[in-house]
This record gives sequence, structure tokens and C-alpha cells, in this order.
Amino acid sequence: MVFASATTGFKQDVPEIQNAFLEDPVMASILERLLPSDVLKEITPDLVQISGWSMTEGAALLDRMEEDQPRLRQYDSWCRRVDELLVTESWNKQKTVAAREGIVAIGYERKYGQYSRIYQMAKLILWSTGSGLYSCPIAMTDGCARVIELIGTQEMKDEVYSRLTSRDPSKFFTSGQWMTERPGGSDVGRTETQAVWDEEKNAWSISGFKWFSSATDADVTMLLARTHEPDPSVAPGTMKDGSRGLSLYLARVRDDQGKLNGVRIHRLKDKVGTKALPTAELELDGMVGQLVGQKYRGVKNISAILNITRIHCGLNCTSTMQTLLLRSKEYARRREVFGALLKEQPLHLATLANMELQYRATCQFTFYCVGLLGRTETIDNNLPEIKDRDFPLLRLLTPILKLWSAKNAFYLSQEAMECFGGQGYMEETGIGRAMRDVLVNTIWEGTTNVLSLDLLRVMAETRGAALEIYSDTIREIMAPLKGQSEWVKSAKSLEECLVLIAIRFTAYSTSEGRKTLEASARGLSLAMADVIAGALLCQHAAWSQAKAKANSSNAVAEAEAKVDQISARRWCEDLYRRVDHQIQNLGREERYEEDKLMLFKLAETRGNAASKATFESFGEAKL
Repeated sequence: MVFASATTGFKQDVPEIQNAFLEDPVMASILERLLPSDVLKEITPDLVQISGWSMTEGAALLDRMEEDQPRLRQYDSWCRRVDELLVTESWNKQKTVAAREGIVAIGYERKYGQYSRIYQMAKLILWSTGSGLYSCPIAMTDGCARVIELIGTQEMKDEVYSRLTSRDPSKFFTSGQWMTERPGGSDVGRTETQAVWDEEKNAWSISGFKWFSSATDADVTMLLARTHEPDPSVAPGTMKDGSRGLSLYLARVRDDQGKLNGVRIHRLKDKVGTKALPTAELELDGMVGQLVGQKYRGVKNISAILNITRIHCGLNCTSTMQTLLLRSKEYARRREVFGALLKEQPLHLATLANMELQYRATCQFTFYCVGLLGRTETIDNNLPEIKDRDFPLLRLLTPILKLWSAKNAFYLSQEAMECFGGQGYMEETGIGRAMRDVLVNTIWEGTTNVLSLDLLRVMAETRGAALEIYSDTIREIMAPLKGQSEWVKSAKSLEECLVLIAIRFTAYSTSEGRKTLEASARGLSLAMADVIAGALLCQHAAWSQAKAKANSSNAVAEAEAKVDQISARRWCEDLYRRVDHQIQNLGREERYEEDKLMLFKLAETRGNAASKATFESFGEAKL
């Protein structure tokens, strides 16, 4: 045997993905079920094209963006404050591509009615792989466009909305979303930023400090501020406390000459991930803005933004899971250890299968929410099924999707890194970067706990009606399958889980049970996600089976039907035990006091005892 050197010896074949859309059977199958055949046929070439771009030109742009990160030039050579944000040409190129490809526009052109959102978001998943976190400003741009469409003035629609939804790179605007301040991110009721009416400018003058402002290079931004009452009959400077004093505003980030609009860039944030994305602390001093919607309705008016940006979080997680799973499977086809390929080794195979199952479930739930969004935007809102079902269901599911998909994606990124062994830990493979970047989804737009409490808020606001709609929806999904023997166990498991969830809410939806219910909130959120994902997997598998029966000579359809049935069965067979653990064991009544004792009271008792001993010792020494 010849000894190895730097240039001779074993060299591992490089696992490469050519086109995620063509190589991933999961998303393609979901689109086939959800979209009319003529729509799918028409958009497929575009999805193939954008996926190919992401794996080639997009990947190259991403690498350059990561290597040359945003910088802030605060002063020029004459000591003048300039606050110049320096980004790479690769970052700017992403904006051009996003506009040209209609990443936002597709959702608002509505060429395919309610299916336009499905088309848009499928393309966004594939584009995100090569977008290098430009998907973040795109999410906020999408949310801003929707709010202006719903409650913006005609001037806003003519001057801003038309550019947020443009395909022309020279006209296309992106939007920021400046909500987070030092007192809190999710607790917006503590907002310190204030807006005062400027009669001379016929606009609002906004001043304050925004602690975490993504897409600092955006053209416009939406932000919350505490509104000074402009009515001259009211005492000057009168403001309302808490969230009821907040209003929503739209502002240009720069004027026509490129000068910042009352904004000082205090510093760029040094984040764990998303390093190609310019995020900053901003001081606002007389920023000129316009009121969006009614005064003091800021929190309510941002709900349309949150629905969309939370779905975008789910899409980003789905995209990361898709790419890492495809790469892990491709590596398993090429990597040989202990005399066999990884794809032949039982433990590795079981690990990949679990990753696949998580991805399939996440993909199903994500596209279900996208479908709901499309329906609420394009179908008559006065119809009972839209007004009384789709709207409240979308409000309920978006925080659940966001928190659950973020957990799934980070878990899968860890497993993917292990699948590559030592090579996975090398920065050059990009897996570490993907793990760091996807982690932001557990933070941005609300942590797991914050979103879980939001779920309880929805339940309280609807007096339990949201839970009833959720349960009815799952039962409607499963209804066509109940009479089929192969789905009896899955249907039974899902029904038992619904009963468990209902009991938990009902038993503790009292002032006495509030602490126990809050302690259960995270488990309830995860359980509700698991249950609806199980129902959707069953629904898809039944559709897949029917398709295979109608095409009995189609080997691909037969194989897909088998895999879909295996996936649904595996997900549901262990579902009751998972749900029981999530909502029963983690939220027992006695745990609240036990948790306080374990985490804080013991340390306080020890600290008090130590202080007393020190005092007594000091006193004796003095005597």
C-alpha cells in the first residue's frame, strides 16, 4: 500500500445537490395535491429554474456575502457623522434577483387566485437556499405590503405598495420592521419611542431608540411608537400607557437624496448567525412618518404582518431542512465506513429516516398555513368558511407553526452536522452556517415561550372557540379516512390526542389554574402542531394511495404511496404518548412551586444563610 500525502490517497466524492425541486419528492408531491394540474404545469419550469439558480449563482453570492459582511462607516475623514452602511455587491444583487423573480410580487399579482400564495412560497423555499438571508427583508416586505393593501392610504398604495410588489429592480422597495426596543421585544407595551404630530410637515415626528432593526438598508420601514394626542383640546403631550397607546407608522428610511430620515445608526449587531444581514441599533430623532390605520390600534394593525412573517419563518425552516436533508442523503450514498455505505447501515438509516419524517411533517404544516393565507386573501371574506373558520384558524396556527418549525429545523441541522462527521463541523461545508442562521427563527418574531403564551391569548380572546375550530378542522381532514381499515389506528390516536388537549384547556382555564395552564403552554403548542401535522400526513397519504390506484402501472406513484403511508403511520403510532408527556407531565399543579424551589429559593436560602454566617463571624471577630 502506498502511503498517503496531501495530494495522493483517498479523496471523498463531494455530495452535491443539482436541483432541490427535482430531487425532493416531498414538496413536489404536496404541490401536486394542492394545486390544479394546469397551474402546476405552468409554474413547474419556474420552480426548476429558481432551484437551479440557488444551487449555482445563488450559492456563490451567499459565500461572498458571508466572507464580506456589512460594515458601518460612522464618520468621514472630516469628523462628520455620515452613518454609511456598507454592504457587498452580492447583497445588492440579491435584491435585484428578488425583484426580477417576483418573490414578493407573485403573492400580490394573484394570477392564480388563492393558489398564488402556494406558488410564491414554494418558489421562496427554493430561492432561500441561495438568498443568503435576503429572505429576511423579503418577509418584512411581504408583511408591509399586506398591511398597506389592507389599511394604507391611497398615497401609500401608489407610492410604496406599488414598489414593494414590483418586479422592476429599479423600482423595487424592501421594508424593515422596527419594533424591538431595550425594554423588550415581544413586550411591545413598554415601547419608549414616541410620535408627535408636526403641523408644519403635515406628518408625524418619531423619536426613540430601536434596539434590533433588521434590514437596516431597507427603503421603508414599519414601526410602532407611542402616540402623543394631537387634539388641541387635550393637554399637550398626553399619551396612553401600555400597548393601548401604540400606533403603527410607515416611514422612508432615506430621502430622495439618500440622506437618512432622522436616523442614526448607533452600531451594527454582532449576532450568532445571519451575519450577512445588516441588523442595527438605531436612534430616531425626528424621523418623518405617516400613520397607518387608526391611532392607538398599532398592536392590532401589526397582526397582518405577524401572520405573514411567522409563515415566512416556517418557510425558512422548511427550506433549511430540505437542503440539509438532501445533502445528508447524498452523502450517505457516497460515504463508505466499516466496509459499507452509510445508506446501508441500520443506525444511520434510522437517523436519516427520523430526519425525513420531521421534514415531511414540517412541509405539510407549512403549506397548509400558506393555503389558508391564500384563501383569506382572495376569497370573499363574508363567506362563513372564511370569516368563521379560516381567519381564526390562521391566527391560531401561525404562532404554532413558527415555534414548532424552528425547533424542528434546529434539531435537523444538528443531526445533519453529525451525519457528516468531522466534515460537518468544518466551516467550509456551510452546515455550521446553516445551523447558526436557522437558529434565529427560535428568537425572531417571538421565542417558543412567547408564542406559546400567544396561543393562550388566542384561546382567551375567542373564549375557546379557536380550539373548537382547530379540533373540527382535524376531524374534517380525517373524516374521509375513518371507514378505511388502514387508517383506524391513526384516526383513533388523533382523536384521543384532541381529547387530551381539550381536557387540559378546559380543566385549567380558570384563575386558579392559570399558572398550571401557563406552565403547560409550550407543551400544548408543540402537541397541537404534532397533531395537525399527523392529520395532514394521513390526508396526503390517502390522496397518494388513490393516485397510485388510478395509475396502477406507475411504479413511482406506487412507491410514493407506500412511503407516504409509512410516514403517516409512524408519525401517528407514537403520537398519543408524545402528547400526553408534553401536556400532562410538564404542567402538573405542584410543579410551579417545585420549580421555584429548585431554581431560585434554594439559592436564596443558601445566600441568606451565608450572609448571616458572615455577619456573625465578623461580629465575633470585632468583639
